[in-house]
Amino acid sequence: MAESAEMTSAAAPAVVTVGAAPVELTNELRVEMRGAPPAGLMDAAPAPQQARSGAPVAPVVDDTPAHVKRAEAGERWISRLLRTGAMCSGGLFLGSLVLEALPESESVHVAIDVLRKGAASALLVTPVVRLVVAGTTLGIRGEWRYAVYAAGVLGLLALAVGAGLHA
Repeated sequence: MAESAEMTSAAAPAVVTVGAAPVELTNELRVEMRGAPPAGLMDAAPAPQQARSGAPVAPVVDDTPAHVKRAEAGERWISRLLRTGAMCSGGLFLGSLVLEALPESESVHVAIDVLRKGAASALLVTPVVRLVVAGTTLGIRGEWRYAVYAAGVLGLLALAVGAGLHA
């Protein structure tokens, strides 16, 4: 199957959206596609190119090694945080189960209650702390929109908890 498209510049340049970046076409363009593109062609990051006018074309995605390392470091912090929170919560809950094997007394019941409340608190606080870490790492990476979303969610959560305490 052979497909071809031809565009010529008129009085006003045509604007075509390629991926997420609008491209202004000022010269004649001829595109021919025969069959499917080779495997992996669409996955590869585009190399910096020169436009016909000689101006460099900026890459759409910032895949510099420093940017990738910062992203990986943030994901490692989040995974460590989630693992630690889950293990602490699980350990506290298992501790309360072990205490149930002891003879019944007031101090054993208090210890079981404290351990179970601690386990539930750790389990509930872990995602909130994860949101704080994610918002901070997104802000450091320069993704301000998502950092503001994280701050907004934290603000709404604080407002809900504050309203619940006064009820």
